[in-house]
Amino acid sequence: MAEGTAVQPTTPLRILFVDDERDLVSSLSRYFRLKGFQTKGAYGVQEGIAVLEEERAASRRFDVVVTDLRMPDGDGLAIVRAVRRVFPGIPVLVLTAFGTVATSVEAMRLGAVTMLEKPIPVADLEREVRSAVANGAEVAAGLDAAAFAGLVGNSPAIRQVFDTLVRVAPSNSSVLLTGESGTGKELVAQAIHRLSRRAMGPLVAVNCAAIPEQLLESELFGHVRGAFTGAQQARTGRFKMADSGTIFLDEIGEMPLLLQGKLLRVLQERVIEPLGGNKAEPVDFRVIAATNKDLEALAAEGKFRLDLFYRLNVVPLVLPPLRERAGDVPVLVRHLLDKAAAKDLSFAPPAMEALERYGWPGNVRELQNLVERLAVLKGSGEISLADLPAPI
Repeated sequence: MAEGTAVQPTTPLRILFVDDERDLVSSLSRYFRLKGFQTKGAYGVQEGIAVLEEERAASRRFDVVVTDLRMPDGDGLAIVRAVRRVFPGIPVLVLTAFGTVATSVEAMRLGAVTMLEKPIPVADLEREVRSAVANGAEVAAGLDAAAFAGLVGNSPAIRQVFDTLVRVAPSNSSVLLTGESGTGKELVAQAIHRLSRRAMGPLVAVNCAAIPEQLLESELFGHVRGAFTGAQQARTGRFKMADSGTIFLDEIGEMPLLLQGKLLRVLQERVIEPLGGNKAEPVDFRVIAATNKDLEALAAEGKFRLDLFYRLNVVPLVLPPLRERAGDVPVLVRHLLDKAAAKDLSFAPPAMEALERYGWPGNVRELQNLVERLAVLKGSGEISLADLPAPI
Protein backbone atom coordinates (compact mmCIF):
# COMPACT_ATOMS: atom_id res chain seq x y z
CA MET A 1 0.00 0.00 0.00
CA ALA A 2 1.35 3.45 -0.90
CA GLU A 3 2.65 5.65 1.88
CA GLY A 4 0.02 8.01 3.27
CA THR A 5 -2.98 5.82 2.45
CA ALA A 6 -3.33 4.20 5.88
CA VAL A 7 -6.87 4.27 7.21
CA GLN A 8 -7.61 5.88 10.56
CA PRO A 9 -9.28 3.82 13.34
CA THR A 10 -13.05 3.52 13.05
CA THR A 11 -14.97 6.22 14.95
CA PRO A 12 -16.84 4.86 18.01
CA LEU A 13 -20.59 4.43 17.56
CA ARG A 14 -22.62 7.21 19.18
CA ILE A 15 -25.80 6.35 21.08
CA LEU A 16 -28.49 8.56 22.63
CA PHE A 17 -30.58 7.27 25.55
CA VAL A 18 -33.91 9.03 26.21
CA ASP A 19 -35.66 8.04 29.45
CA ASP A 20 -37.06 9.89 32.46
CA GLU A 21 -35.41 7.33 34.78
CA ARG A 22 -32.07 9.01 35.43
CA ASP A 23 -30.54 5.99 37.16
CA LEU A 24 -31.35 3.81 34.15
CA VAL A 25 -29.81 6.31 31.72
CA SER A 26 -26.68 6.52 33.90
CA SER A 27 -26.27 2.75 34.20
CA LEU A 28 -26.84 2.17 30.47
CA SER A 29 -24.39 4.93 29.62
CA ARG A 30 -21.71 3.41 31.86
CA TYR A 31 -22.18 -0.05 30.35
CA PHE A 32 -22.11 1.09 26.72
CA ARG A 33 -19.08 3.34 27.31
CA LEU A 34 -17.22 0.30 28.60
CA LYS A 35 -18.21 -1.44 25.34
CA GLY A 36 -16.62 1.32 23.27
CA PHE A 37 -19.64 3.51 22.53
CA GLN A 38 -19.88 7.27 22.93
CA THR A 39 -23.06 7.95 24.90
CA LYS A 40 -25.36 10.86 25.68
CA GLY A 41 -28.44 10.91 27.90
CA ALA A 42 -31.65 12.92 27.80
CA TYR A 43 -34.18 12.78 30.63
CA GLY A 44 -37.47 13.19 28.80
CA VAL A 45 -39.07 13.79 25.43
CA GLN A 46 -38.47 17.53 25.19
CA GLU A 47 -34.85 17.24 26.27
CA GLY A 48 -34.35 14.39 23.81
CA ILE A 49 -35.72 16.46 20.92
CA ALA A 50 -33.54 19.40 21.98
CA VAL A 51 -30.43 17.19 21.98
CA LEU A 52 -31.25 15.94 18.47
CA GLU A 53 -31.62 19.52 17.22
CA GLU A 54 -28.34 20.54 18.89
CA GLU A 55 -26.51 17.66 17.24
CA ARG A 56 -27.84 18.60 13.82
CA ALA A 57 -26.88 22.26 14.33
CA ALA A 58 -23.35 21.12 15.23
CA SER A 59 -23.20 18.83 12.14
CA ARG A 60 -22.96 15.77 14.38
CA ARG A 61 -25.20 12.73 14.48
CA PHE A 62 -25.94 9.65 16.53
CA ASP A 63 -25.66 6.13 15.14
CA VAL A 64 -28.62 4.81 17.14
CA VAL A 65 -31.25 6.14 19.56
CA VAL A 66 -32.78 4.15 22.43
CA THR A 67 -35.92 5.73 23.91
CA ASP A 68 -38.52 4.88 26.52
CA LEU A 69 -42.13 4.86 25.31
CA ARG A 70 -43.92 6.48 28.25
CA MET A 71 -42.45 9.59 29.87
CA PRO A 72 -44.07 12.36 31.94
CA ASP A 73 -43.70 15.00 29.20
CA GLY A 74 -44.76 12.85 26.25
CA ASP A 75 -44.17 9.51 24.59
CA GLY A 76 -41.31 7.92 22.71
CA LEU A 77 -43.19 8.15 19.42
CA ALA A 78 -42.39 11.87 19.46
CA ILE A 79 -38.71 10.94 19.66
CA VAL A 80 -39.11 8.54 16.72
CA ARG A 81 -40.77 11.33 14.70
CA ALA A 82 -38.01 13.77 15.65
CA VAL A 83 -35.29 11.34 14.60
CA ARG A 84 -37.00 10.77 11.25
CA ARG A 85 -37.17 14.55 10.75
CA VAL A 86 -33.70 15.48 11.97
CA PHE A 87 -31.65 12.38 11.07
CA PRO A 88 -33.59 10.28 8.57
CA GLY A 89 -32.09 6.84 8.53
CA ILE A 90 -30.67 6.21 11.97
CA PRO A 91 -32.23 3.26 13.83
CA VAL A 92 -34.46 3.85 16.86
CA LEU A 93 -35.15 1.22 19.54
CA VAL A 94 -38.19 1.78 21.76
CA LEU A 95 -38.23 0.39 25.33
CA THR A 96 -41.54 -0.02 27.10
CA ALA A 97 -43.27 -1.73 29.98
CA PHE A 98 -46.61 -0.51 28.61
CA GLY A 99 -46.49 -1.64 25.01
CA THR A 100 -49.68 -2.32 23.11
CA VAL A 101 -50.27 -3.61 19.62
CA ALA A 102 -51.39 -0.15 18.50
CA THR A 103 -48.30 1.66 19.77
CA SER A 104 -46.02 -1.05 18.39
CA VAL A 105 -47.56 -0.73 14.93
CA GLU A 106 -47.34 3.06 15.05
CA ALA A 107 -43.71 2.96 16.19
CA MET A 108 -42.79 0.58 13.39
CA ARG A 109 -44.70 2.69 10.85
CA LEU A 110 -42.71 5.73 11.94
CA GLY A 111 -39.46 3.84 11.48
CA ALA A 112 -38.52 2.38 14.86
CA VAL A 113 -36.47 -0.76 14.35
CA THR A 114 -38.07 -2.73 17.15
CA MET A 115 -40.02 -2.54 20.40
CA LEU A 116 -38.24 -4.01 23.44
CA GLU A 117 -39.96 -4.90 26.69
CA LYS A 118 -38.58 -3.46 29.94
CA PRO A 119 -36.75 -4.60 31.92
CA ILE A 120 -34.28 -5.98 29.38
CA PRO A 121 -30.88 -7.46 30.29
CA VAL A 122 -28.24 -4.95 29.27
CA ALA A 123 -26.32 -7.56 27.25
CA ASP A 124 -29.50 -8.26 25.26
CA LEU A 125 -29.95 -4.54 24.66
CA GLU A 126 -26.37 -4.29 23.42
CA ARG A 127 -27.04 -7.14 21.01
CA GLU A 128 -30.19 -5.41 19.72
CA VAL A 129 -28.33 -2.10 19.33
CA ARG A 130 -25.48 -3.64 17.35
CA SER A 131 -27.94 -5.57 15.19
CA ALA A 132 -29.96 -2.42 14.47
CA VAL A 133 -26.85 -0.52 13.40
CA ALA A 134 -25.63 -3.40 11.24
CA ASN A 135 -29.02 -3.93 9.60
CA GLY A 136 -29.23 -0.25 8.77
CA ALA A 137 -26.06 -0.40 6.71
CA GLU A 138 -27.75 -0.12 3.34
CA VAL A 139 -29.29 3.22 4.01
CA ALA A 140 -31.86 3.62 6.57
CA ALA A 141 -34.90 2.09 8.05
CA GLY A 142 -38.12 3.80 7.03
CA LEU A 143 -36.76 5.18 3.75
CA ASP A 144 -37.52 3.96 0.26
CA ALA A 145 -34.72 1.46 -0.33
CA ALA A 146 -35.34 1.53 -4.07
CA ALA A 147 -34.46 5.22 -4.14
CA PHE A 148 -31.06 4.41 -2.67
CA ALA A 149 -30.22 1.54 -5.02
CA GLY A 150 -26.47 1.01 -4.97
CA LEU A 151 -25.81 3.47 -2.14
CA VAL A 152 -24.40 1.36 0.66
CA GLY A 153 -22.73 2.25 3.93
CA ASN A 154 -23.21 3.01 7.59
CA SER A 155 -20.20 5.18 8.40
CA PRO A 156 -20.79 8.70 9.76
CA ALA A 157 -19.32 10.17 6.57
CA ILE A 158 -21.69 8.44 4.15
CA ARG A 159 -24.69 8.73 6.45
CA GLN A 160 -24.15 12.49 6.51
CA VAL A 161 -24.47 12.33 2.72
CA PHE A 162 -27.73 10.35 3.07
CA ASP A 163 -29.10 12.90 5.54
CA THR A 164 -28.34 15.87 3.27
CA LEU A 165 -29.68 13.98 0.27
CA VAL A 166 -33.01 13.30 1.98
CA ARG A 167 -33.36 16.92 3.11
CA VAL A 168 -32.58 18.49 -0.25
CA ALA A 169 -34.49 16.03 -2.47
CA PRO A 170 -37.99 17.55 -2.03
CA SER A 171 -36.79 21.06 -2.96
CA ASN A 172 -36.13 22.41 -6.44
CA SER A 173 -32.68 23.76 -5.53
CA SER A 174 -29.64 23.12 -7.67
CA VAL A 175 -27.21 20.60 -6.19
CA LEU A 176 -23.46 20.41 -6.83
CA LEU A 177 -21.94 17.00 -6.11
CA THR A 178 -18.20 17.06 -5.54
CA GLY A 179 -15.98 14.04 -5.04
CA GLU A 180 -13.21 11.96 -6.48
CA SER A 181 -13.89 9.70 -9.44
CA GLY A 182 -15.65 6.51 -8.41
CA THR A 183 -17.32 7.87 -5.26
CA GLY A 184 -20.86 7.40 -6.59
CA LYS A 185 -21.92 10.87 -7.72
CA GLU A 186 -24.32 9.55 -10.36
CA LEU A 187 -25.94 7.19 -7.83
CA VAL A 188 -26.51 10.13 -5.50
CA ALA A 189 -28.02 12.16 -8.35
CA GLN A 190 -30.37 9.26 -9.12
CA ALA A 191 -31.40 9.01 -5.46
CA ILE A 192 -32.13 12.75 -5.24
CA HIS A 193 -34.31 12.51 -8.33
CA ARG A 194 -36.19 9.41 -7.09
CA LEU A 195 -36.95 11.10 -3.76
CA SER A 196 -37.97 14.40 -5.35
CA ARG A 197 -41.34 15.71 -6.46
CA ARG A 198 -40.04 15.24 -10.01
CA ALA A 199 -39.63 11.48 -9.61
CA MET A 200 -42.36 10.79 -12.17
CA GLY A 201 -40.52 12.93 -14.71
CA PRO A 202 -37.36 12.01 -16.64
CA LEU A 203 -33.81 11.97 -15.30
CA VAL A 204 -31.54 12.96 -18.18
CA ALA A 205 -27.77 12.52 -17.75
CA VAL A 206 -25.10 14.32 -19.77
CA ASN A 207 -21.37 13.62 -19.41
CA CYS A 208 -19.84 16.96 -20.38
CA ALA A 209 -16.39 15.39 -20.75
CA ALA A 210 -17.51 12.62 -23.11
CA ILE A 211 -19.06 14.77 -25.84
CA PRO A 212 -16.83 16.69 -28.29
CA GLU A 213 -16.88 20.45 -27.71
CA GLN A 214 -18.35 21.18 -31.15
CA LEU A 215 -21.30 18.85 -30.48
CA LEU A 216 -22.01 19.66 -26.83
CA GLU A 217 -24.15 22.76 -27.45
CA SER A 218 -26.42 20.87 -29.83
CA GLU A 219 -26.54 17.94 -27.40
CA LEU A 220 -27.69 20.20 -24.57
CA PHE A 221 -30.00 22.63 -26.32
CA GLY A 222 -30.91 20.88 -29.58
CA HIS A 223 -30.84 22.29 -33.11
CA VAL A 224 -33.22 23.05 -35.94
CA ARG A 225 -32.93 21.52 -39.38
CA GLY A 226 -30.16 23.19 -41.39
CA ALA A 227 -28.56 24.78 -38.32
CA PHE A 228 -25.15 23.60 -39.52
CA THR A 229 -23.65 21.38 -42.19
CA GLY A 230 -25.06 17.89 -41.79
CA ALA A 231 -28.06 18.96 -39.68
CA GLN A 232 -30.59 17.32 -41.97
CA GLN A 233 -33.12 16.85 -39.18
CA ALA A 234 -34.08 18.83 -36.11
CA ARG A 235 -32.80 17.45 -32.80
CA THR A 236 -34.31 17.75 -29.34
CA GLY A 237 -31.72 18.76 -26.75
CA ARG A 238 -31.18 17.17 -23.35
CA PHE A 239 -32.68 20.13 -21.49
CA LYS A 240 -35.92 19.77 -23.42
CA MET A 241 -35.86 16.01 -22.77
CA ALA A 242 -35.58 16.82 -19.04
CA ASP A 243 -38.71 19.00 -19.07
CA SER A 244 -40.70 18.33 -15.84
CA GLY A 245 -37.78 16.25 -14.54
CA THR A 246 -34.10 16.51 -13.64
CA ILE A 247 -30.99 17.06 -15.74
CA PHE A 248 -27.71 15.66 -14.41
CA LEU A 249 -24.62 17.46 -15.73
CA ASP A 250 -21.70 15.17 -14.96
CA GLU A 251 -18.10 16.42 -15.20
CA ILE A 252 -19.35 20.02 -15.33
CA GLY A 253 -15.78 21.26 -14.80
CA GLU A 254 -14.94 20.11 -18.33
CA MET A 255 -17.52 22.36 -20.00
CA PRO A 256 -15.96 24.93 -22.39
CA LEU A 257 -16.08 28.56 -21.19
CA LEU A 258 -18.19 29.78 -24.11
CA LEU A 259 -20.83 27.17 -23.40
CA GLN A 260 -20.77 27.98 -19.69
CA GLY A 261 -22.23 31.40 -20.47
CA LYS A 262 -25.07 29.86 -22.47
CA LEU A 263 -25.74 27.37 -19.69
CA LEU A 264 -25.88 30.20 -17.15
CA ARG A 265 -28.56 31.96 -19.21
CA VAL A 266 -30.64 28.77 -19.36
CA LEU A 267 -30.37 28.32 -15.59
CA GLN A 268 -31.34 31.94 -14.95
CA GLU A 269 -34.18 32.30 -17.45
CA ARG A 270 -35.42 28.70 -17.72
CA VAL A 271 -35.66 28.94 -21.49
CA ILE A 272 -33.67 27.29 -24.27
CA GLU A 273 -33.03 28.35 -27.84
CA PRO A 274 -32.01 25.49 -30.15
CA LEU A 275 -29.02 26.04 -32.41
CA GLY A 276 -30.13 27.85 -35.56
CA GLY A 277 -33.50 28.69 -34.03
CA ASN A 278 -34.95 32.10 -33.24
CA LYS A 279 -37.60 31.11 -30.73
CA ALA A 280 -37.04 30.66 -27.00
CA GLU A 281 -38.74 27.61 -25.51
CA PRO A 282 -39.61 27.47 -21.78
CA VAL A 283 -38.38 24.40 -19.89
CA ASP A 284 -39.11 23.18 -16.37
CA PHE A 285 -36.18 21.29 -14.90
CA ARG A 286 -34.01 20.81 -11.86
CA VAL A 287 -30.26 20.70 -12.31
CA ILE A 288 -27.81 18.47 -10.47
CA ALA A 289 -24.18 18.93 -11.45
CA ALA A 290 -21.14 16.85 -10.52
CA THR A 291 -17.40 17.31 -10.67
CA ASN A 292 -14.16 15.85 -9.36
CA LYS A 293 -12.48 19.26 -9.65
CA ASP A 294 -12.28 22.33 -7.41
CA LEU A 295 -14.52 24.70 -9.36
CA GLU A 296 -13.62 27.72 -7.21
CA ALA A 297 -9.95 27.13 -7.98
CA LEU A 298 -10.77 26.80 -11.69
CA ALA A 299 -12.71 30.07 -11.47
CA ALA A 300 -9.69 31.79 -9.91
CA GLU A 301 -7.65 30.57 -12.90
CA GLY A 302 -10.25 31.90 -15.33
CA LYS A 303 -11.25 28.39 -16.44
CA PHE A 304 -14.73 28.34 -14.92
CA ARG A 305 -17.30 31.09 -14.55
CA LEU A 306 -17.73 32.13 -10.94
CA ASP A 307 -21.34 33.22 -11.53
CA LEU A 308 -22.13 29.76 -12.92
CA PHE A 309 -20.45 28.15 -9.91
CA TYR A 310 -22.68 30.13 -7.55
CA ARG A 311 -25.75 29.24 -9.60
CA LEU A 312 -24.93 25.51 -9.39
CA ASN A 313 -23.61 25.45 -5.83
CA VAL A 314 -26.90 26.25 -4.06
CA VAL A 315 -26.67 22.97 -2.14
CA PRO A 316 -23.11 21.58 -2.08
CA LEU A 317 -22.75 17.88 -1.32
CA VAL A 318 -19.26 16.41 -0.91
CA LEU A 319 -18.93 12.65 -1.34
CA PRO A 320 -16.21 11.08 0.82
CA PRO A 321 -13.54 8.87 -0.77
CA LEU A 322 -13.65 5.22 0.23
CA ARG A 323 -10.41 5.50 2.22
CA GLU A 324 -12.23 7.87 4.61
CA ARG A 325 -15.01 5.33 5.28
CA ALA A 326 -13.06 2.09 5.45
CA GLY A 327 -15.59 0.65 7.89
CA ASP A 328 -18.05 0.47 4.99
CA VAL A 329 -15.84 -1.89 2.97
CA PRO A 330 -17.27 -5.17 4.38
CA VAL A 331 -20.90 -4.21 3.72
CA LEU A 332 -19.95 -2.85 0.28
CA VAL A 333 -18.21 -6.13 -0.53
CA ARG A 334 -21.29 -8.11 0.51
CA HIS A 335 -23.52 -5.88 -1.59
CA LEU A 336 -21.21 -6.19 -4.62
CA LEU A 337 -20.99 -9.97 -4.25
CA ASP A 338 -24.80 -10.16 -4.21
CA LYS A 339 -24.94 -7.89 -7.24
CA ALA A 340 -22.48 -10.16 -9.04
CA ALA A 341 -24.60 -13.21 -8.15
CA ALA A 342 -21.67 -14.58 -6.14
CA LYS A 343 -23.46 -15.33 -2.87
CA ASP A 344 -21.34 -18.45 -2.32
CA LEU A 345 -18.15 -16.38 -2.35
CA SER A 346 -16.68 -14.86 0.81
CA PHE A 347 -13.49 -13.17 1.98
CA ALA A 348 -11.23 -14.65 4.65
CA PRO A 349 -10.71 -12.25 7.58
CA PRO A 350 -7.08 -11.39 6.60
CA ALA A 351 -8.24 -10.60 3.05
CA MET A 352 -11.08 -8.39 4.30
CA GLU A 353 -8.69 -6.58 6.65
CA ALA A 354 -6.39 -5.92 3.70
CA LEU A 355 -9.30 -4.43 1.76
CA GLU A 356 -10.09 -2.14 4.70
CA ARG A 357 -6.46 -0.98 4.95
CA TYR A 358 -6.03 -0.29 1.24
CA GLY A 359 -6.26 3.33 0.07
CA TRP A 360 -8.64 2.74 -2.92
CA PRO A 361 -7.52 5.53 -5.29
CA GLY A 362 -10.35 4.46 -7.62
CA ASN A 363 -12.84 4.42 -4.75
CA VAL A 364 -16.00 2.28 -4.91
CA ARG A 365 -15.60 1.78 -8.66
CA GLU A 366 -12.20 0.17 -8.08
CA LEU A 367 -13.64 -2.07 -5.35
CA GLN A 368 -16.50 -3.04 -7.64
CA ASN A 369 -14.09 -4.00 -10.43
CA LEU A 370 -12.06 -6.13 -8.01
CA VAL A 371 -15.11 -7.95 -6.61
CA GLU A 372 -16.50 -8.63 -10.10
CA ARG A 373 -13.12 -9.96 -11.27
CA LEU A 374 -12.79 -12.26 -8.26
CA ALA A 375 -16.38 -13.44 -8.69
CA VAL A 376 -15.58 -14.50 -12.25
CA LEU A 377 -12.20 -16.07 -11.50
CA LYS A 378 -13.01 -17.68 -8.14
CA GLY A 379 -16.72 -18.36 -8.45
CA SER A 380 -17.27 -19.76 -4.97
CA GLY A 381 -15.43 -20.54 -1.76
CA GLU A 382 -13.23 -18.23 0.27
CA ILE A 383 -10.94 -15.52 -1.08
CA SER A 384 -7.60 -15.51 0.69
CA LEU A 385 -4.96 -12.81 0.97
CA ALA A 386 -3.02 -14.55 -1.80
CA ASP A 387 -5.96 -14.08 -4.20
CA LEU A 388 -5.76 -10.29 -3.96
CA PRO A 389 -3.70 -8.25 -6.46
CA ALA A 390 -0.27 -6.99 -5.40
CA PRO A 391 -1.13 -3.34 -4.58
CA ILE A 392 -3.56 -4.53 -1.89
